[in-house]
Amino acid sequence: MPKVPSSIFDIIRSSYFDVFPEVNRRLDEWKEKARAISNNELRTQALNSIESKTFHCEGGSIYATLAHENWKLAIRFIVAYQTISDYLDNLCDRSTSLDPEDFSQLHRSMHEALLPEPSSERINFYAMREEQDDGGYLQALVETCQEVTRQIPNYEELYPSLKRLASLYIDLQVHKHVKKEERVSRLVKWYEEEYEAGDLSWYEFSAASGSTLGIFCIISYGLNGRNVAKEVSSCYFPYVQGLHIMLDYFIDQEEDREEGDLNFCFYYEADEHLFSRMNMFINKAKVETKGLPDQKFHRLIVDGLIGLYLSDRKANELPYERGTVQSLVKATGWRASLVYWNGKMYRKWKRR
Repeated sequence: MPKVPSSIFDIIRSSYFDVFPEVNRRLDEWKEKARAISNNELRTQALNSIESKTFHCEGGSIYATLAHENWKLAIRFIVAYQTISDYLDNLCDRSTSLDPEDFSQLHRSMHEALLPEPSSERINFYAMREEQDDGGYLQALVETCQEVTRQIPNYEELYPSLKRLASLYIDLQVHKHVKKEERVSRLVKWYEEEYEAGDLSWYEFSAASGSTLGIFCIISYGLNGRNVAKEVSSCYFPYVQGLHIMLDYFIDQEEDREEGDLNFCFYYEADEHLFSRMNMFINKAKVETKGLPDQKFHRLIVDGLIGLYLSDRKANELPYERGTVQSLVKATGWRASLVYWNGKMYRKWKRR
């Protein structure tokens, strides 16, 4: 797959014939390793994170096309790193601890996976929790990422941008999973310490911190011998990544109400404000990506995010007037509409 997609039809074709089959081959390998975990709780969360969040790996792996002939290596990294992210999200969100030190220790794995040189001593990522024995599952995911990054020329030049994006992601995961009464105050304090531009609210900044897309983009370009880490980091954070995660929270609103989970969409003063800000993220993301190489590809990503997320069945269950959700798709353009209808058909096919 030597060509970077420059049209929505190229992306759809690459996804179905190259990217998705390779992603699912990799995920099958990780499922086998997850099934071998002896601890019941860790095994359950590992398997659930793969089964329920496969589309995270599928969507993120579109960036592998930027690696040209090394696209399979890029997918290997993306699937492993996203699987770490999804597994730890389950451990923090649905498991047995509310301890921020535990969450921080678990997420050291996401820093370790990106280090130019692995730590001299093996880290026990489970040191702060009762469940310990995962049979080497998390360490294997980390080492897979490291094996890929060692093949990137001058990787140490990319690392500062990757570290910054990963640090924001990890801080968010720690703050948002603590006791419910502490979450907002911790997130507001963190926002005030980290964010100076002032055009995003604390919950929008938090959303922008919760995406791995910038990391995947930098790694994929790096495997193609291109260092555009600073450019990608400044273009993707906050608006492309913010759009990504706001869409994720947008479709999860009903589920999060039922579970009592934090959802950043709940903090808008009215539905009109929410939709206005969603449109702001769409427009700003389009503007920011104009400065990147492969500009058409990055614009397609913005359109694709809209179509991909809003085609999910959960979007149909949201308590908005008929056609309100689809209005976001229409406002984005015909490419988003094409991905929207294609996504509906693909999900229907997978359910069968």
